[in-house]
Amino acid sequence: MPRKAADPIRFAGIGVASGLGHGRAAFREGLFAGRNVFSELKREGREAPEGEQPFLGVEMPEPPAVLPPRVDRTATLTGRVAASVLAEAWEDAGLDAIAPERIGLVVGGSNLATRERALALVEYWEKRAFVRPRHGHMFLDTDLCGLCTAAFPIRGFAMTVGGASASGAVAIVEARNAIRSGRVDACIALGAMQDLGGHDLQALRALGAMGSDRFSDVPEKACRPMDADHDGFLYGEAAAALVLCRESVGLSKTYGTLLGAASIADGTRGPEPNHEGQIRAARMALAEAGLAAADIDHVNGHATGTPSGDDTELETYRALGLHHTRINATKSILGHGLAAAGAIETAAVLVQMAEGRLHPTRNLETPIDPGFKWVGVAPVEQKIGHALKFSFGFGGVNAALVIGAPEASR
Repeated sequence: MPRKAADPIRFAGIGVASGLGHGRAAFREGLFAGRNVFSELKREGREAPEGEQPFLGVEMPEPPAVLPPRVDRTATLTGRVAASVLAEAWEDAGLDAIAPERIGLVVGGSNLATRERALALVEYWEKRAFVRPRHGHMFLDTDLCGLCTAAFPIRGFAMTVGGASASGAVAIVEARNAIRSGRVDACIALGAMQDLGGHDLQALRALGAMGSDRFSDVPEKACRPMDADHDGFLYGEAAAALVLCRESVGLSKTYGTLLGAASIADGTRGPEPNHEGQIRAARMALAEAGLAAADIDHVNGHATGTPSGDDTELETYRALGLHHTRINATKSILGHGLAAAGAIETAAVLVQMAEGRLHPTRNLETPIDPGFKWVGVAPVEQKIGHALKFSFGFGGVNAALVIGAPEASR
């Protein structure tokens, strides 16, 4: 049985954006259908070097207009998407019922608008005297805090946290900490859209982290987490806002309860994964929840599709004894959302928990280790009482979340 907190912290609202579309309905439908949204990347500034294969991945439709037109014109794409997912989560949770001074915001992500910044550098290189004044702040990570707190009555606090590809999960941990400390009663954890440019994509390809040359002619086959034919992750535009709150504040909706959470450093500088750090984060989160690995019904893996990352994560699964539980990989459908990954994949856990079924793992045809209970290319019916979500980032960041079904805290 999970350890019962005096005032459990629950997920009360969800807002999402991805290549599947904008909003929870498109997200739910696309997840369980395993809909293909992979193609060549087409946004300006994402061109591959001459003579090289185009970059593959996922791009989302233009976000709905949420900000006033004058503000919208000066916001980055990352900012406009952030406002869109926050608007959906705000309405879903009914946050107007809480005093603005008791609401906080944690934005997960850093260096979020590098594509637009690179385009601006090219545009103004020969006419620097005419650089727009807004460029003095619009590319700062804190501009998302300013955009969101100007558009919504958030007056408790606003901050950003960077954890590379674990940023979204780290934002959830810090939102939980802010509520637990008494600083606020509700806090939005926002995994921001990481808007990569061509230089970033080429560097990740050269690093060996990003695929895929092997499937360049068939993009729908290229993203293959935990499959023997994996050759790197594929970038996917994504963002998610999750409202966390005390159970006692009285918001009507509950998607699930955050029973345990941990974010730790493993002492690694670069992209190398570290299974000891992953195991430690998971054990800390499980201990806080008062659960053992045997109590976990579902694992939502970090599962990027990079050979070293997948292999290391499998070591973690083995060490924790997770052979009994159903495992799937949300990145197989959405691509790798980088800063947003931990948040939007947590949203996927909550949606699956509500539906009582697990979304497919696209292209998982030959699992690297068939000894685990993988969710393959078709959805699976599964009641989820307790889920374990992994999220890892360059720089030795390891995060783990233990999420209980709404009844798990009662």
